[in-house]
Amino acid sequence: MTATAQRDRSTLADHSVDTRMLLLAAMALVVGTGGAFGAWLLIRMIAVATNLFWFGRLSARPVDITAASLGLLTVAIPVIGSLIVGLMARFGSEKIRGHGIPEAIETILFGESRLSLKVAILKPLSSAISIGSGGPFGAEGPIIMTGGAIGSLFAQCFRLSAAERKTLLVAGAAAGMTGIFGTPLAAILLAIEVLLFEWKPRSFVPVVAAVLVALAWRPLLIGAGPLFPVVAAVPAEAWTVAAAAVVGLVAGLEATLLSAALYRIEDLFHRLPLHWMWWPALGAVVVGLGGLIDAHVLGAGYASIEALLAGSLALRVVLALLVVKAVVWLVALGSGTSGGVLAPLLILGGAAGAMIGQGLPGGAGFWAMAGMAGIMSGAMRAPLTGALFAAELTGRFDALPETIAAAGTAYAVSVLLMRRSILTEKIARRGRHVLQEYAVDALEFMQAGRLMSRDVDTLPGSMLLTEAVDFFENQATHRSYPVVDADGVLVGMVSRTDALRWQVEGVAAGARLAETLSDASLATAYPETPCGAVADLMVETGVGRIPIVDPASRRVVGLLSRHDLLKARAVQRCQEHARESFSGSR
Repeated sequence: MTATAQRDRSTLADHSVDTRMLLLAAMALVVGTGGAFGAWLLIRMIAVATNLFWFGRLSARPVDITAASLGLLTVAIPVIGSLIVGLMARFGSEKIRGHGIPEAIETILFGESRLSLKVAILKPLSSAISIGSGGPFGAEGPIIMTGGAIGSLFAQCFRLSAAERKTLLVAGAAAGMTGIFGTPLAAILLAIEVLLFEWKPRSFVPVVAAVLVALAWRPLLIGAGPLFPVVAAVPAEAWTVAAAAVVGLVAGLEATLLSAALYRIEDLFHRLPLHWMWWPALGAVVVGLGGLIDAHVLGAGYASIEALLAGSLALRVVLALLVVKAVVWLVALGSGTSGGVLAPLLILGGAAGAMIGQGLPGGAGFWAMAGMAGIMSGAMRAPLTGALFAAELTGRFDALPETIAAAGTAYAVSVLLMRRSILTEKIARRGRHVLQEYAVDALEFMQAGRLMSRDVDTLPGSMLLTEAVDFFENQATHRSYPVVDADGVLVGMVSRTDALRWQVEGVAAGARLAETLSDASLATAYPETPCGAVADLMVETGVGRIPIVDPASRRVVGLLSRHDLLKARAVQRCQEHARESFSGSR
């Protein structure tokens, strides 16, 4: 049977999708439920840990660390919690260290989307201990890792490809984020901008299904409505979008400085003559001292986010929160403990926005929201997620023009000043490069007929094998040639390897190419076949030159080689970089 890249006009479509998308969407319903319950469990575990560490009681009732007055124990408690996390990472799984999102990205890109049961259990437990003991982190990184682990473990129970496991892993991560924050649109966009590394129905539809299921569970498990409802009106001024862009500019610079400082601190920890298991405890000393200065910097800090959005904090309090929170978060995260980046970033971006907005219409709370959108966009390189997240988190969709301006400007500043985001820098330091740009594969939208060589050198099927051997010895300029009959119809392909074999083994007298060649492994394509399909055919068959034939007559109309395929990339690069202007009439 002939191996043919048979994507003809009748099968070409805008998207590569089949009914397995529906299977994945059905599976995503289960994963979404798991992500929602995972979010509920993580919140309860953080509450239990907070009550145990700071109030000495066993309770799952939400409580604020600022209500505890323990004096110098404020320094000791974060250290105790970090020692426990260090032991869990050393003797449990090292993968529980860090933000959570970089680890999920690395698993997706380099680990075939396989997360272990150990990580699924230890990540939320270690994060709950870290945050509950005063670690200045949020729950979003851990729940993204935990929800992703739920999706990955569920996927591993079935016979699925790595790409399908990735879809369910990301579906679980997005569902977990929706469960925590109640931001379905932002969760879907985070999946697209940060985790999926593709834009396909096969992955998009299941992620939407998982997010919607998690959103349906959320009122029963956690509560309904925005997490931080803001009642302040959006200022009805023509210049507010421009002002929001200025806030975004500041947030972008802030994100750049925070990322640079984080990894400089991490480098300092790597120079210590101590095993990394002890680093979180050292970082926790700084956290505890920061807690003595202002207890609001301890824990996830959702109360601080709410106060910033309400505009109820005095300027000196906002400034203190900005400086102290930045120091304790950077040192704690640089030490390698377990915790997320989003909630601290919201506090720091919100504080910067609130300071800028002190004298602007709309109140400091509104500009804090713009700052949150900007810093999330700049630090995580997710502008659409940042803009929508701020609006969904507060319920102020009428502020979208301002959050988009802030997010877009911060994103522009970030990509110009930083080579990598706060997430991908961690992966790059492990020797793995991540490109966060999406582009259409030139091989997929160019068809074989556009790139093929039309002047094809062929050999007649009537040629004797002895003549073919002599031809390859003395005249051939290519490694292989199409063999055609008198009407130009393809009979087979003959290569230099065939000629060498015939020369060694000998040939029957009078044997001709048409009688000897078999089309069992003959690889062909049509002029309408996408070049990507031809490239796949080359990989599958090991043939470097594919004859292009007319679908009806089987006549050879061209030839596509590996070198020809590289022309597609050259064309694309030319379109990217060649600059020219057109003036006057043509």
